Amino acid sequence: MMDQPSMLELVRAVRDFIETRAMPELKGQTAFHARVAANALSIVARELEHGGVSRDEEHARLVALLGCDGTVEELNRELCKCIREGAIGLETPGLTQHLEKTTRDKVEIDQPNYSGLR
Repeated sequence: MMDQPSMLELVRAVRDFIETRAMPELKGQTAFHARVAANALSIVARELEHGGVSRDEEHARLVALLGCDGTVEELNRELCKCIREGAIGLETPGLTQHLEKTTRDKVEIDQPNYSGLR
């Protein structure tokens, strides 16, 4: 395992290369695909930087809501099942806050400039 550069530094370096060196040389559909690639690398960088904390916080909220443990994916499936069956609803303490925080965290990673986020 390499200590330096980190995955985040590698992703940022490739994104910066695409944005500053490659894109100015490109035109048309190739320039568009380069922009898509740079945006995808930005999402990966934000996920590497903030995703772990967001996932840990989401896990803790799900455990508190459901009273059981599992992976975030398993707990989300269980939450959906409970909502679908009517066992949990918007009147359930903490559910609205959990849904709002989880959505905000995901949008901050995927689309941080989304106007509705602020």
